[in-house]
Amino acid sequence: MAENKIDITVTILGSGTCVPSLDRSSCAVLVEVKDAKILIDCGPGTIRRLLENGTKIYDISHILLSHFHPDHTGELIPFLFSNKYPDATCRQIPLSIIAGRGLADFYSGLKKVFGHWIDIAPNSLNLVEIDKNNRFKNFNDFTLEMISVEHNAESLAFKIIGGKGTSLVYSGDTDYCDNLIDISVNTNLLICESALPDELKVKGHLTPSEAGEIATKANVKQLVLTHFYPECDNVDIEFQCRKTYSGPLFLARDLMKIDLAPL
Repeated sequence: MAENKIDITVTILGSGTCVPSLDRSSCAVLVEVKDAKILIDCGPGTIRRLLENGTKIYDISHILLSHFHPDHTGELIPFLFSNKYPDATCRQIPLSIIAGRGLADFYSGLKKVFGHWIDIAPNSLNLVEIDKNNRFKNFNDFTLEMISVEHNAESLAFKIIGGKGTSLVYSGDTDYCDNLIDISVNTNLLICESALPDELKVKGHLTPSEAGEIATKANVKQLVLTHFYPECDNVDIEFQCRKTYSGPLFLARDLMKIDLAPL
């Protein structure tokens, strides 16, 4: 794909869960749109994967948190703390942390524990708490759309739209829900959790065939399954997804890279 046609570059930083793994870090995805470097979720192992990808922590302009479970936020403290080395002025661009309701309280709780150790350069941190009335946010390099999904009260799916109209959706953790279908309609790429095989379905998470059904109903152009518990290693996840989805399909692995361009 010609580089000048690329609108968005996606790198899967973590394709795993809370279960420790040498192969899969916890949930995290890097999205690059023009000058913006957007980190979606920040589970344990994220910083190492960023470095392996050649990305500095100071380059991250936005962190989107799908919800506050530790496997999606556990490396936020080390991330903020690392911004202080060698001093708090290393960060030359502001950092926005965007999440659902409760973000202010979540961050306040972290401050009570870690205090000034997670402060970064003055005026460099912007907290954006999303509620039902601010579903869209426009930034210089991209548009962000958000919608609630079925997991936690604060859980959000995110849609990032690049300057050339290319888009991707990140499901976060969710059960089957119409909102995820709605936000994913005709998107170029859906990064969808598929935590456990069909036969081990649990409330609050998707299975491969459910993820495939969502992708089909939304007419997504490409589907990436991610957030795999170890049980997924023992079954044919692709086969299960193919029961309901026939389009381009990828099983996420750490440091997998996908370039998106207008069709």
